[in-house]
Amino acid sequence: MAATTLNVESVTGLLEDCLTKLGFEVYHLKVGWYNSVLPPSLRLAYPDDTLAVVVLSTPAMFEQAFLPFMEERGCQGLSDPIDQCVKHCVTSAVSQCFPGQKVDVRYDYELLPSRKPKFLAQTAAHVSGAAFYYQQSDVMDQPWAEKKIFGVCVHPRFGGWFAIRALLVFGDVMVGSEVVQPAPPDCVPTREGRIQLLEAFNFHWQDWSYRDIVPPVQTYSQKQREYFSTPPAQRSALLRTWGFLPREDHQPETNPDSQSQMNGHG
Repeated sequence: MAATTLNVESVTGLLEDCLTKLGFEVYHLKVGWYNSVLPPSLRLAYPDDTLAVVVLSTPAMFEQAFLPFMEERGCQGLSDPIDQCVKHCVTSAVSQCFPGQKVDVRYDYELLPSRKPKFLAQTAAHVSGAAFYYQQSDVMDQPWAEKKIFGVCVHPRFGGWFAIRALLVFGDVMVGSEVVQPAPPDCVPTREGRIQLLEAFNFHWQDWSYRDIVPPVQTYSQKQREYFSTPPAQRSALLRTWGFLPREDHQPETNPDSQSQMNGHG
C-alpha cells in the first residue's frame, strides 16, 4: 500500500484486523504528543506529525497468541518466549498489512546502545489515550518523603491486567491537525486511590493487588498467572511440564526498566 493512501483509520484498521483476534489492542498517536513530554535525549527522531501506533497485550493474548505460538513454533535461543511471540505477531501483521512500507518497530524489552529503552512504553500508552500513567507527581502532599516511587499505567477496562508491548512508527505517514490527542481515562481520580495504587505497585507488586485498582473486565487465566508468577529462569521447565519443548533452557535476566518487565513481563 502506498504511503499516500495510508492514514490513521487505515493503519489502525489494518492492524486491528490482524492483531485484535490475537489478544492485542492498538492505539494511534503523533510522535509530537510523545516527544512533547520528554527531554530531548529520550525523544523519537521523527517530525511531530509522524504517525505512530502503540500495541498493548490484553489478558486474552496468552491463550489466543502465546500458547498457539508455543504449540506451533516453540521458543528458540535465549530470548524470552513471550517476547518472541509478540515479535512474531507484530512482525507478521506489519509485513502482511504494509508490504514495502517503512515501519520502525520498537519493542518494550529493547535497549539502545546507551542502555536507554528504545521507547518509553508507559508514556506512549498515556499520550495515545490507551491507559493513564500514574506517577509520583500525580499525588498531592506525597507521603513518601524522598523515596523514588515508580509510576504505573492503569487501563480503563483491564486495570493492571495488560502490558505495553511495542511502538510502530510510520516514518512516511504524516497526520494532520484534525487528529486531536485524546485524554487517557483517569480511572483513579482520588489522592487516596493513587497512593494505594502506587504503594501496591512499588512495595507489593508480587501480589498483583495493584492490578485490581479498578474492576477489570477480564484478568489473567490461572495458567497465565502460573506462568508469570514463575521466575524467568524456571519458565522453560514449566513450559516443558505443559508439553512444550523449548530448544534452550536458559532465560535472560529481566530488565526492570519498564512496567511489563517489573511485573515479571506480564
